[in-house]
Amino acid sequence: QVQLVESGGGLVQAGGSLRLSCAASGRTFSPYVMGWFRQAPGKEREFVAAINWSGSSTYYADSVKGRFTISRDNAKNTVYLQMNSLKPEDTAVYYCAAKKEGNLKYDYWGQGTQVTVSS
Repeated sequence: QVQLVESGGGLVQAGGSLRLSCAASGRTFSPYVMGWFRQAPGKEREFVAAINWSGSSTYYADSVKGRFTISRDNAKNTVYLQMNSLKPEDTAVYYCAAKKEGNLKYDYWGQGTQVTVSS
């Protein structure tokens, strides 16, 4: 079992930046692919970014490419999402998730952190 706790959300003006953190506990952190997802009011949850266990491969939704950066520190069991040039359409609850390498679905989810971008 893996427990995930997100932090770092808040209210920011358009064009601003935020860094989200996701702290993992429980089973060994390293073999897991870590991802960030988001869900805006009235919309489906969508993929934002993912990173493999070594940090050598990262993946991004087209809507955030060039603005968001995912990274991880396995020594701290933490994954980060640096969000720059934020737009009002980035407003959502952001969720951290973990899955074992090779799995299609994410097995573990955090409780989410709210990000609100004002225009």
